Amino acid sequence: MEDIKNTPSDREAILSAANAARWDLDMDFHDTVIETIYQEASQIARKTVKQKGDKAAYSYDLKIDKIVTSRWLGFPIMFLLLALVFWITVAGANYPSQALSFLLIDKLHPLLKSAMEFLHAPWWLTGVLIDGAYLSMAWVIAVMLPPMAIFFPLYTLLEDLGYLPRVAFNMDSLFRKVGAHGKQALTMSMGFGCNAAGVVAARVIDSPRERLIAIITNNFSLCNGRWPTQILIASIFIGGLVAAPFAGIVSAAAVVSVAVLGILFSLLVSWGLNKTVLRGEASSFSLELPPYRPPQVWQTLYTSLIDRTLIVLWRAVVFAIPAGIVIWLVANVKIGDLSIAEHFIQWSNPFAFIFGLNGVILLAYIIAIPANEIVIPTILMLTVLSSKLSGIGDGAGVMFELDSVADTANILHAGGWTLLTGVNLMLFSLLHNPCSTTIVTIYRETNSVKWTALATFLPIILGLIVCFFTTQIWYLLQ
Repeated sequence: MEDIKNTPSDREAILSAANAARWDLDMDFHDTVIETIYQEASQIARKTVKQKGDKAAYSYDLKIDKIVTSRWLGFPIMFLLLALVFWITVAGANYPSQALSFLLIDKLHPLLKSAMEFLHAPWWLTGVLIDGAYLSMAWVIAVMLPPMAIFFPLYTLLEDLGYLPRVAFNMDSLFRKVGAHGKQALTMSMGFGCNAAGVVAARVIDSPRERLIAIITNNFSLCNGRWPTQILIASIFIGGLVAAPFAGIVSAAAVVSVAVLGILFSLLVSWGLNKTVLRGEASSFSLELPPYRPPQVWQTLYTSLIDRTLIVLWRAVVFAIPAGIVIWLVANVKIGDLSIAEHFIQWSNPFAFIFGLNGVILLAYIIAIPANEIVIPTILMLTVLSSKLSGIGDGAGVMFELDSVADTANILHAGGWTLLTGVNLMLFSLLHNPCSTTIVTIYRETNSVKWTALATFLPIILGLIVCFFTTQIWYLLQ
């Protein structure tokens, strides 16, 4: 083969051709970049700029946002929508809760006791395992599962729909004024379903300081375990003040007022933490309002039922079982002629009266730390026990509820309850320590005993202060 030799002129020609090709390549790349920029700019313009005679692609989103994020309509719409979610949750959970209660408590509980009798088990073992551990677990499942199974899917639907970022947008200015983060509105809303879930939801806040504020104040959101207490007490003591046709409306207004009071306490305590132990400036954040879109139903059901409802329920059940054992023991183990529960109630009554409460309420909330769902059954059992009422309930240590609000009211009135007791119980139900599941979740999220203790005891201190002043005002007005 003949060798090819490059002369200087050939090399110059090759270099010239290479430079020309590279120049063409650079020009093509430059043109491509410019063309891409213009294409993206054109797409943005089509989405955001409405020209005369044209219809913008996002016109409906913008029109909706002008309403739901407006200064005058944003908050009323938000509260109405939140009230609607609560109403659907409470009304929708009634029948499933009654069905679960009938199955687990009215039917299965007697069968289990009969089985223990058939096995000739000692009475105390039957009491500890069936009347204590099982019954507490059954109450938690019957009361806690249906509301969570309704609330969490509704919350997730609003999240997928794109409305919850608008809630954060509306609340951002309020939380920034108290030194907190705008996204705390989302964690607060989640807390209305379960405070433990609300604490975990605080992960969306990047600032460690503001995340701590959101975690510590989440307990001021009324979780679903406290709604039954609020509704029952409001129906008995607040609704009973007016004529029957207006009782439901007045009771509902009282419960909503307590929920709003919780939001105010969340803002107030956030401000206090920001000025004391968690000083700092509220961080600004860019909140992108996503387009409204239809929710993914199956993913919503999985996320809300598996990742939230069942996991939280399992944790609550784990803590409720030992609580049930303690309830049975304090009601049945006697020192002298009185049970441990009766001794504690008599000893704590003078202290509790200062705050417009009573020893039964204090003991019920100590025992029910694992789960707020068992507060009312425990209060009724302890009231019957301490007041020596006969023919009511299934014995000492056996929690129960009555289908009739009037019969429940009779028991509480027989136990010395007044309107002041009912009002202060509603306030203390809002302002008391988190449940065991939430306390453990706070520790896992903060990895700090100090912050966990603050989140646990701060609400109790505030609750006692508020109840004390309510009591003093009550006696001044008498």
